[in-house]
Amino acid sequence: MGNTTKKICVAGSLNVDLTLRLERFHQPGETVIAKSIHTYAGGKGGNQGVAVAKLGHPVMMVGMLGEDDNGRFYRDTLKKNGVDAECVGSAPNTPSGTAVIEVDDRGENRIAIIPGTNGLVNNAYMDSVMERMLTCDIFMLQYEIDLATDAYLAKILHDAGKQLILDPAPAAPAPDGLYANIDFITPNATELATLTGAHVDSEEEVVRAAHMLLNRGVGAVIAKLGPKGCIYVDKETVVPVAGFCVETVDTTAAGDSFNAGFAVALAEGMQIRDALRLANAVGALSTTGAGAQSSMPTRAQVDAILSRS
Repeated sequence: MGNTTKKICVAGSLNVDLTLRLERFHQPGETVIAKSIHTYAGGKGGNQGVAVAKLGHPVMMVGMLGEDDNGRFYRDTLKKNGVDAECVGSAPNTPSGTAVIEVDDRGENRIAIIPGTNGLVNNAYMDSVMERMLTCDIFMLQYEIDLATDAYLAKILHDAGKQLILDPAPAAPAPDGLYANIDFITPNATELATLTGAHVDSEEEVVRAAHMLLNRGVGAVIAKLGPKGCIYVDKETVVPVAGFCVETVDTTAAGDSFNAGFAVALAEGMQIRDALRLANAVGALSTTGAGAQSSMPTRAQVDAILSRS
């Protein structure tokens, strides 16, 4: 299985998701009846941390929660899933991050986010927990905290010889210097198109767009293409890896689950194709249940689907 000693750290957002299930998305000015409402722990950072933990790999979470019911609910969730939350700060006068998520009968989603305490995850906070963070080897970043802080953190970690995985979601222009410190960037098709302004309807177009990001300094691009799998592109190679056919219920956090699978595979020293197969399996299985974290698979479930394919 390779080297299993590499430690993973996720620095990023923690949101409580209020998830509404709808038959279909409504038009402006239209009122529809929702089928159900559920409260889940979410946010791209928290999702990636919990997904790593559910795969049985040790993981440290760096972020911020409020001293409110949502914050307490989230801390309890991290503890139950075995995530090291010692670097999750507490803010008394700011609400925890919240997201309102609508999911339709096809499993598609629309999301609105209230950042709350995620806005307090800044350079000074990173400095306060840096010593502990530097005990880890592989770092996972996303775009739901201040992007300038992502860039600040990436430079420190890159200079310290760490491996960095950036999920550029929600898609936004990168601060100067961020890309040069990133080993792997993992946009989905929509994000890849937004970041590059390019069409991404065919494999050739995806590869062309990926090269635009390589030219901005990232080490490698992993384009996440949902049921089609993914395409890995670096300066020398293009590696398409097929996805897995599953019964999709809810695509929320599929990308986060994919990233977690990839990070765990990297930590175990897998070759890139095997790492991406595992990541595809984790992402696919996460869509087979409702909610962001509750549907994330265990390593046994992932190994089972890998052995069948």
